[in-house]
Amino acid sequence: MPEAPFVHLHVHSEYSILDGACRIPALAARAAEFEMPAVALTDHGSLAGAIDLYKETAKQGIKPLLGCEVYVADDRRALQKGYAHLTLLAEDNAGYANLIQLSSLGYLEGYYYKPRVDWELLEQHSSGLVALSGCLSGRVCKALEENRSADAEAELDRLAQIFGRDSVYVELQNAHLELQQRILPQLTALAHARGVPTVATGDVHYLRHEDARAHEALLCIQSGDSLRNPNHWKFDTDHFYFKSPQEMAADFPGNEDAVRRTLEVAERCNVSIELGVIRLPHFPVPDGRDAFDYLVELCERGLERRYGKSTPELQDRLRFELKTIKEMGFADYFLIVWDFIGFAKRNHIQVGPGRGSAAGSLVAYSLEITDIDPIKYDLLFERFLNPGRKSMPDIDIDFAVDGRERVINYVTEKYGRDRVAQIITFGTMAARAAVRDAGRVLEVPYGVVDKIAKLIPEGPGQSLDACLKPGQELKQQYDTDPIAREIVDLAKPLEGLVRQDSIHAAGVVIGAEPLTNLVPLQQKGSDQELVTQFKMGDVEGSSAAAST
Repeated sequence: MPEAPFVHLHVHSEYSILDGACRIPALAARAAEFEMPAVALTDHGSLAGAIDLYKETAKQGIKPLLGCEVYVADDRRALQKGYAHLTLLAEDNAGYANLIQLSSLGYLEGYYYKPRVDWELLEQHSSGLVALSGCLSGRVCKALEENRSADAEAELDRLAQIFGRDSVYVELQNAHLELQQRILPQLTALAHARGVPTVATGDVHYLRHEDARAHEALLCIQSGDSLRNPNHWKFDTDHFYFKSPQEMAADFPGNEDAVRRTLEVAERCNVSIELGVIRLPHFPVPDGRDAFDYLVELCERGLERRYGKSTPELQDRLRFELKTIKEMGFADYFLIVWDFIGFAKRNHIQVGPGRGSAAGSLVAYSLEITDIDPIKYDLLFERFLNPGRKSMPDIDIDFAVDGRERVINYVTEKYGRDRVAQIITFGTMAARAAVRDAGRVLEVPYGVVDKIAKLIPEGPGQSLDACLKPGQELKQQYDTDPIAREIVDLAKPLEGLVRQDSIHAAGVVIGAEPLTNLVPLQQKGSDQELVTQFKMGDVEGSSAAAST
């Protein structure tokens, strides 16, 4: 495969919620289609899509460039508006770890309308990062826009001082905005004068040129505005899409080095994430005893409680299960689950017995994690744990809503506030919701939109494509009603995009070390609860911690 002369280094996915519209699988596939050796992800303040990018680029045989467009304030703790954009890319694993810290602290210490970092944090976490000077909302560009050339020079020097001159690039962009084209010669002159290389980026917010209209609608959904309002917020051109190398070259005549230099940046960025490595926290065993020995003791006591009298059959089954648990390194896991279930029962918090394949475990039954006798019902332990399939045990446990918070607080106090978090979940626009949003931003009367939306069957898994097949009611309406056609055509590219984030109803992660060493965090809700930026599957797959 011939090497492409350009790599996108500034890209926003749907995890720049209601601003970016690139779905990560399609993004990776598009980069591969253009024969790019790599592609970056630089969502606003967040690393939520990092694991998705890592997985999807692997499928396409290209390199993931993990980054973030951070919001920089002078003082992250000051409750006042005002911030600038800065594009950061992880050069190595140390840089990725620093990105996690910066993104997390932006939310945990600097959140005021946006997750903000400041120069103090950037100095503390600059190692292993490549800094691009930013878009029009960056400090360098803003100074040039306002004819403050000395300030632009000082801002660039500050970046060089923090990140090292070899790790800073002046970012050139051309989305056919008049202001970009006016200051582009000034940026190149500044870079030359200060001995800093230039690099061309695209500030990608959607995948294809024809997606510009849907992206405009997405911004209206975010702002609660209408496409019919002539003053609605929108991007001023339709050039914020994932352009081909040839298109990018055409956008930067005379700056061919800045286009080619994207390959240099891509080549120097090499982050390796161990997916699927399990890092369990340690259960605080009384008197410093060995965790497995303590588990054996608890199981033997529980066996007597459950059966009254042990038999050779029970002993053999228990020994077999314990041997497997020891070999797989899950003794602490069983103790942790046993402990917080015990807390719930002692405090009269309704807790459902562990469900699913865990019902096949005599260990779980002896510890009163489950209440189904696996011997009586001839249930197989191997469906629950199997050395040939190294994955976390899956014990589904239900707590009453009015007691769940007490259990989380108990776990938090026991293992440390910096090691326990709830897990984020992302709500996407289902087919009906996409139709309703499209109708609203088009200012179609609610009753008309409602009738069209109700032509989509209720329930999960419904898609507009399926509902537009011959014979479907929506298809008939689409073919005969111009308003329905306009709404559906706008809804189709919106369908499935992330619309909001919230807290997973049942996901909690417990880390073997401070979570910000492993996964990015943020806060959610009126109580500012600590949550992961990664969704459930990514937490489990990113070698972060144990989720239960």
